[in-house]
Order: sequence, then structure tokens, then C-alpha cells
Amino acid sequence: MIRTRFAPSPTGYLHVGGLRTALYSYLFAKKHGGQFLLRIEDTDRERLVADGTANILKSLYWAGIVPDEGVVLDKNGEVGQVGKHGPYIQSERLAIYKKYADELLEKGFAYYCFCTSERLEQLREIQQKNKMPTGYDQHCLKTLSLDEAKKRALAGEKCVVRLKMPKEGETVFNDLIRGPVTFQNKLIDDQVLLKSDGFPTYHLAVVIDDHLMEITHVTRAEEWISSTPKHIQLYKYFGWKPPEYAHLTLLLNADKSKLSKRQGDVAVADYEKKGYLPEALVNFVAFLGWNPGTEKELFTLDELIKEFSLEKVGNTGAVFNLEKLDWYNKEYLKKLSPAEIAQKSLPFFDGKVELKQLEKIVVLERERVTTLAELPAALAFALKLPDYFKEILVWKKGSLEEVQKILPEIHSFLNNVKEESWNKADLEKMIGEWVKEKGYSNGSVLWPLRVSLSGQQNSPGPYEIAEVLGKDESLKRMQIALDKLKN
Repeated sequence: MIRTRFAPSPTGYLHVGGLRTALYSYLFAKKHGGQFLLRIEDTDRERLVADGTANILKSLYWAGIVPDEGVVLDKNGEVGQVGKHGPYIQSERLAIYKKYADELLEKGFAYYCFCTSERLEQLREIQQKNKMPTGYDQHCLKTLSLDEAKKRALAGEKCVVRLKMPKEGETVFNDLIRGPVTFQNKLIDDQVLLKSDGFPTYHLAVVIDDHLMEITHVTRAEEWISSTPKHIQLYKYFGWKPPEYAHLTLLLNADKSKLSKRQGDVAVADYEKKGYLPEALVNFVAFLGWNPGTEKELFTLDELIKEFSLEKVGNTGAVFNLEKLDWYNKEYLKKLSPAEIAQKSLPFFDGKVELKQLEKIVVLERERVTTLAELPAALAFALKLPDYFKEILVWKKGSLEEVQKILPEIHSFLNNVKEESWNKADLEKMIGEWVKEKGYSNGSVLWPLRVSLSGQQNSPGPYEIAEVLGKDESLKRMQIALDKLKN
């Protein structure tokens, strides 16, 4: 069975790049009838953030990417673990890593290193000065026997465990996105596998966990390409079959620099707070590197599963185009019913409107806003008429005297319209006929009518507003405009 995983570190909120990695892993697994697993890699203890795991999970669940196994959210929104390959949090697996590190030591595939940070820094400076490749010089491997090193380690002397990387030949692997990738072994460092505090580095833990959790395909960022030879070597030492790898290119800002929060939001939670729909963000992120090869751009998650393939993922950096994300969000907003938009946007109103009222007025701005978070400001006029100066009642081709003549007339006319005819279609028909009969221009009537209803220079049309406000509120607002014209 195909088994993929997403293995974030709980150092903050889920990055949109992490969302793409998780999405591609999820889509690949589901496309092939497989399973998607979530593992938490928390061995870098200095960078841990409180609630980091919960934050990441909440963003994934919001996006519709729900793990089949591993670290999950229960029905109460609490972090838990599900599956037979656990624990799925690396800090709870230290004994496992110690066992396999000891196995590597006994077989001569790893060695103890007692070098101080000062010596390692001096070594790096010498190598850089002489324009040599930087890396550990195997000093402890060359000067200490395993028995001697083991005695010192057991005596409590501070040390790490390093990978003994062969220095001859080359390591070749096939990347599912980039094709064959080759590394000269002599250029690969003897990586630290087990730190002095007993915690593994990424390199040891990821290999052991992916094997024990039966991961068949690994999708991860391109920054890990240079580490892949180390991982493949560990698989050889353990006698295990490595998974297949797919390394994703970077996400870029518009200026082609690496996507970073210095130039805009990078956390999924930021886009949720701004009122983007999860379907829109997922659809947008899916296209950051992947293309179905057709003109179609709008895909549901199920449609993405059906169409996705790693063969169609590009090997050049993808630009995070916010304008395109906005386009996606607008398209998805159009697909929602007024009731659905009202339900999704209600939290942004901070209790200032009832759901039923919101369902009624949301139609006024649903196609004018980009995100749900824009609706409270956009619909404020429908909830409470803003104060305004009478001058904005005047059409650009009209005059104040003209408004003072026409607005009382249309107010009187509308006062006689029956309640059952107070809807957009009937109002448009009746007012249109009235305008022709009077010989007025449309602008001289509809501009002051619209402004009197909205209190704004820019707003939806007068018929839409009147229908939503109802007859009584519409006439009340028009009377306020008439009072302003008298002063």
C-alpha cells in the first residue's frame, strides 16, 4: 500500500509551503488508494512553540487535509494519536533511536565524536580559508577505537554519534520530480546522528521513522536534497529499502526571492483570519508547481485527487501570486449560497448581526468583496445608515436643485408601491417606467435614490438595496436624505 506522510516541526504555525507539501503527499496517497500519515518532528527542542502541534493540525483540518494515521485532532479538538506504528511524536521515541544508533556503532557504521564546538569551529575556519569543502575530518574515528570511545561515553563524557560516510564512489537516486540525482560521496559530511542530549538529529530519526511507519513515498522541500545521500546510506547500513523521494521547489515572492513573512503573510492561519476560503487556498496552492495540463483551474479536493500526479509537478520555483489567490477566492465565493456565505462570515461580525439578517443582506456585496473578512465593512451601510453630506446625492451631470426636485417625487411614488411588489424585479420595472414617463435621465433619478439608501458614493444598485432593506427602512432612509436637502 502507498503510504505518505507529512512531518512538520511544531515551531509555530503551518507555513503555506508546508501546506503544499502536505497537500501533495495527501493527494498522492489518496490517488493511489493509500494512506496519509502525520508525524510530529520535535527533536529541535530550542525552537518548540507552545500549541505548535495543535496550530498545525487545526490549519490542516481547516484545509480538509485529515490524516488517516498518526497525530490527529479528536472530536473535541484535542491532539491525540491514532495507529499501530506509534508513538508518532519523535520526543516520545528516544529509546527507539538509541537502539538503532547503538546498532550502527556496533557494526562500525557510526562512531562516537568528542570534539568540542571550539575545535569544530576552528576546523571550519581552516577549511574555508583554504577553500576546501567544509565538514568533519573524522578525527575521533581515526584516533579512537570503538572500545575506548564507548568507555568514555559510558563514563558520561559529552559526545555525539556520527555517521561513517563512505568517501569513495557516488550516491545516485531517482527523484520523482527531478529525475536522476548524483552526489560524490567524498563531499558528504559525517553527519551527527545522535546529539549529546540523547535526542536524534533529523537524519537518523527520519530514516528510522519512515521505515518503521512503512512510508513508501516522501515528498519534502528541495532543501533536503543534499541530505538524501546520507539517508540512503543509512538505509543501506540497516538493510532496509528506502522510500521514493520527490523534492519540491521553493515558493517565491513576486521578485523571485524565497517566500518569507518579510514580504507578506506566510502562515495558513493568516489567510484563514483574512477570510479566505479553504477551498480557494487549497486550489491555489495545488497550482504552485503542479499543472493538470488542461485549461481547467477550479478543482475540488476530490477532483484534485483524481487529477494529481507527481509527473506533472515542475522543477522550477513557483511564484506566490496574491492576485491569483484573490481571483480563486472570488470564484469560490460565487459558488456559495447566501446562507453559506452568511454562516462562514458570521464570526467576522463579532456578534453585531444575527444570522438571519446576514443571510438577507449578504447578497449586496458577495460579488464585490474578495474575502469574508471584508464583508463587515462592506455591509456596514446595510446595518446602519452612515452619516453623509448632502452633496454626494448630486449626480455628476446633475445639480442640487435637480435633486431637491426629483427625490421628493420618487419618494412619493415609492410610498404608494405595495409591499408584495417591493422586490428588485418589480421595482426596476416600475421605476424605469416612471422615469420614462417623467422624462428624466436614469442618472438623475437612480444616483440620488441609491445614495439616499446607502449613504455612500459607491455601493450596490438601488434596486438591490431597496429589496434587502424593505419598504419601511428604504422610505425612512430617503426621508433622511430629504431632510438633509432642506438644510
